[in-house]
Amino acid sequence: MESLEIKPINCSKLVDVEGIQMPIEIVEHWDLISAFQARPDDLLICTYPKAGTTWIQEIVDMVQHRGDVQKCARAPIYERSPYLELFPPEPLPSGFELALAMPSPRTLKSHLPTPLLPTSFWEQNCKIIYVARNVKDCAVSYFYFQRMLKLFQDPGTWKDFLENFIAGEIAYGSWFDHVLGWWKAKDHHSILYLFYEDLKENPAQEIQKVAQFLNIELSASVLDQIVQHTTFESMKNNPMTNYSNIPSAFMDQNVSPFMRKGTVGNWKEHFTVAQSQQIDEIYAQKLGNTGLKFRTEL
Repeated sequence: MESLEIKPINCSKLVDVEGIQMPIEIVEHWDLISAFQARPDDLLICTYPKAGTTWIQEIVDMVQHRGDVQKCARAPIYERSPYLELFPPEPLPSGFELALAMPSPRTLKSHLPTPLLPTSFWEQNCKIIYVARNVKDCAVSYFYFQRMLKLFQDPGTWKDFLENFIAGEIAYGSWFDHVLGWWKAKDHHSILYLFYEDLKENPAQEIQKVAQFLNIELSASVLDQIVQHTTFESMKNNPMTNYSNIPSAFMDQNVSPFMRKGTVGNWKEHFTVAQSQQIDEIYAQKLGNTGLKFRTEL
């Protein structure tokens, strides 16, 4: 795909949709997205950006194919579980088009917060897997991602970016609102809510939760195979998951690799003591009594 000539990319502007900042490319197609027709057997993978999305996509595909590595190498991850609201520069196909063309049962990906999710997903009672990652590591990962994705405006310094991140002045809005919205939704819908840190600490246990949620039985050997196939190193070296076949004019991995660290606690190399305290205070204020608890180190 590196040979594709893609149209010049203008940095995306953010537009307010129901109080949530969204890239203009998505908003321009909002009528299509909001009217998207989910099917009852759709599985939706949802996350705030940079919370382990590609990781859980590959885990799910491996579980669905009972650990068959060959089947999971049939296409890049963004074709196997299309990113529903993504409308990239031509000639890259939109996730929306890929989703429409897919035979059932489909696995789809989205970063949408609950208020913006197409209502058909709720009406069809689709199964949803949500992965949440602690706010500090998520912010650092998002900062590097915004630097390498040509669609985004340059995030400026880490200090500038963090201020915007805390204020929710970035694509997909506030991390706090996003993780809490999905946390509350799980009480009323068929949602498996996972934590990135749990996946790092005990992948076999969390992958087993995914399998049970999907009513799939895995033998111990298949489970182990999935664990090995979805390690960070394995996925970083896998062209079907590392986005290496996306043109550098769209995603410049020389600036920062798509799969950068994949750890818990890398935030300590970026946050000042004051920044860490500030985000802890906001966390306590917004999420303190919700029962939603994150670990920022293992």
